Amino acid sequence: MQPQNRHPTPEKHAADALADALAAHGVSADVHDGYGLSLVSVWVGLVVWCDGDWYWWRAGWDDRRKRVLYARHPAIEPSRAARRVAFRYADLQRRHPLSETIRSLRPESTEASPQ
Repeated sequence: MQPQNRHPTPEKHAADALADALAAHGVSADVHDGYGLSLVSVWVGLVVWCDGDWYWWRAGWDDRRKRVLYARHPAIEPSRAARRVAFRYADLQRRHPLSETIRSLRPESTEASPQ
């Protein structure tokens, strides 16, 4: 068993900063770290990758070119990146809301909107 690193890596530190900034917008997220990347899991279809320098996430689909479009933001600005991610989150929630069964199991509403 390997000892855990007591000092967060730059990518983990940046991902944690984004998760904290998202919480200020009422958006909860999980952070996962390893292999030189950190992932901030926000919603179905919304995962933010971070390498310590940049955040990037899937922002849409280009029908003409048949490919995914990505947005990116410098990791030195987690609060501004969080605002952009929160808008994408709100858009995805409108398009893909929770089912009534899952919604009834949750104690609080997940219908947060960016501030």
